[in-house]
Amino acid sequence: MQRFADKVVVVTGAGSGIGKATAERFLSEGAMVTLVGRTKAKLEGVAKPYAEDRVLLAEADISNDGDVRDLISRTVEKFGRLDVLVNNAGVVAQGDVGTLTTDDWRTVMATDVDGVFYASRAAIPHLKSSRGSIINVSSVSGTGGDWGMAAYNAAKGAITNLTRAMAMDHGKDGIRVNAVCPSLTRTGMTEDMMDDDKLIAKFNERFALRGPGEPEDVAAVIAFLASDDARFVTGVNLPVDGGMSASNGQPPQ
Repeated sequence: MQRFADKVVVVTGAGSGIGKATAERFLSEGAMVTLVGRTKAKLEGVAKPYAEDRVLLAEADISNDGDVRDLISRTVEKFGRLDVLVNNAGVVAQGDVGTLTTDDWRTVMATDVDGVFYASRAAIPHLKSSRGSIINVSSVSGTGGDWGMAAYNAAKGAITNLTRAMAMDHGKDGIRVNAVCPSLTRTGMTEDMMDDDKLIAKFNERFALRGPGEPEDVAAVIAFLASDDARFVTGVNLPVDGGMSASNGQPPQ
């Protein structure tokens, strides 16, 4: 399929995991993509199979408003337009409110929440022209609580409701805003968890489909939400969680 031929997409956190899979999905369907991340070598690895006129590497810190404005400007300067923004970049810090440091709290909020705000604010004037789309990567942690992840829960909860607010505010501009809410997905961020057989067994008790997701599973849903197939879908926080959120918490029988 070439659903995104001649379309321009910005993907933050594109160097690995869900962001990498998402960038590759859009590129495979004909899009031109700005790859945003902090590590140039990772971005170069993603871009290597593709023609230079189809990719732009943007080494940037999305918690920095100036960096974000610059990467959006560079995107439009190179490609002439912007059609899709995928706010994927994020970090996590372990700890409850009693144990989290202020620095950890601010780091999570600055990247996971401020980054979505900065990128969306910079992109919206261009998305008005293209009647484009924003897809935020939230989490099942943004719809329910976890143990020992207070900052991450707060950040993803903010993204979940910010998605609804932006959808309401900018529908009149023809801009659709949706989010995906993955559960445990096999990425670099979850590598240590994947090696813990007892922990994975506990997770599998909650997955109707019995197993963690792959980055490509989430990327496929992001591409759907960005496509014309979802032209009447906005303000949705769509679980991509193997059925985890379908459970009421009772143990399997």
